[in-house]
Amino acid sequence: MAKPRRGDSLELVIDDLAFGGEGVGRVNGYVVFVRGAVPGDRVRVKLVDARSRFGRAVIESIEVPSPDRVEPPCPYFGRCGGCRLQHIAYPAQLAFKEKQVRDCLERIGGLGAFELRPILPGPEPYGYRNKMEFTITRPSQATDGGCGVADPATTVVGLHQADRYDVVLDIERCLLQSETMNALLDAFRQEIRARALSVYDQDSGAGLLRFVSLREGRSTGEAMVNIVATAPDVEAFGPVADRLAARVPETASVVLNVNAKKASVAVGTEEHLLRGRDHIRASLGGLSFQVSANSFFQTNTVQAERLFAVVEGACGLAGGETVMDLYSGTGTISLLLARRARWVYGIEVAAAAVTDAVRNARANGIANCTFLAGEVRVVLPTLMRDGVRADVVVADPPRAGFHPKALQALAALGAERLVYVSCNPATLARDLGDLVRAGYRLEWEHPVDMFPQTPHIEAVARLRRAS
Repeated sequence: MAKPRRGDSLELVIDDLAFGGEGVGRVNGYVVFVRGAVPGDRVRVKLVDARSRFGRAVIESIEVPSPDRVEPPCPYFGRCGGCRLQHIAYPAQLAFKEKQVRDCLERIGGLGAFELRPILPGPEPYGYRNKMEFTITRPSQATDGGCGVADPATTVVGLHQADRYDVVLDIERCLLQSETMNALLDAFRQEIRARALSVYDQDSGAGLLRFVSLREGRSTGEAMVNIVATAPDVEAFGPVADRLAARVPETASVVLNVNAKKASVAVGTEEHLLRGRDHIRASLGGLSFQVSANSFFQTNTVQAERLFAVVEGACGLAGGETVMDLYSGTGTISLLLARRARWVYGIEVAAAAVTDAVRNARANGIANCTFLAGEVRVVLPTLMRDGVRADVVVADPPRAGFHPKALQALAALGAERLVYVSCNPATLARDLGDLVRAGYRLEWEHPVDMFPQTPHIEAVARLRRAS
């Protein structure tokens, strides 16, 4: 039979999910990816992209729905790029993620026998995020009487459309954040519209507003609003900050970050305090943390505590060990482990995060931590040359995983136990394969669902140096 062509209408039975959350069906061995399809669905689709080995299709009709298909509660589902699994029952989401971790370790890592522990589900499938970032823009067609002046009432504060970074959906309420954060989102939108504040235009470089980031200390109830704009216009934003605090009493901090560069990032080169403190307070694992606008803090507080309990158990500390925490961020894991270790060294490339870690250690009365700023591939060999060794190493690298030189240094360090925390099963599998070939044995892997309703999955691996 001839290979399907673009525009063909096909009937498929969906039998799997791809890593990005698309359904997978097959026609005579030809693989077709279908967004919005659920394993167990029988669907009629239209092929919109046909390549030599696979194609992509859109659903024309669902002939027989999967027993795992549910009605997504969010009105933006399917258009917003944030939550791609809302149409799948939560137990089926968990099974898919657990399978994803196993497949990566076996296929990419080439790993032999190991224990895959049952995935740890999130106790809050919705409303779990303590930080959300929204883009501020204006539809290009919004004009006032044809004179080319944009109507401030059309100002959009929202999230990017799925697979369309140039399109932003105006989000009135996001189900992944708390009602406090939704109230702040609504109040912020109303205030900037009422004041007709200008919006940044990527092409011309003109305009003021770019992003707004909302944060909340789940245990303290304190909320932060971080406005990202092109100029330090404190006079324009001061009244906005006052109104936000009046309308949402939980508002403990309103800051202005200035990003005048072309780069479309919600991080500023300078920060101005508009109201309250320059941070909010949060607690995790019995410790107190000061969280500033640009510092990293685990996005799902409740599930982070469970994740760190897995990490702490994997370390197996008795009190006399030296621990290294690679990619230590603001020191969350370092400080939690310091209570059971002789000494902890944290290595982190972001100097601002190291400053936060030192401040958090001081605030919690923890004195047996040393935090070092720099890349792991540089700092770790330097420590080794200075005679520093570790009994246990914890690593929580970015999605790209370890830099090859950093991984070589880790293997050369020769710690008895390694605990690897990852948000990307593919790079995790690659790095674990290299560590096993370097003389370590993978004992177990424990997936943790930090981000329900999305395809993302966290995992903790414990390795022991082979005798």
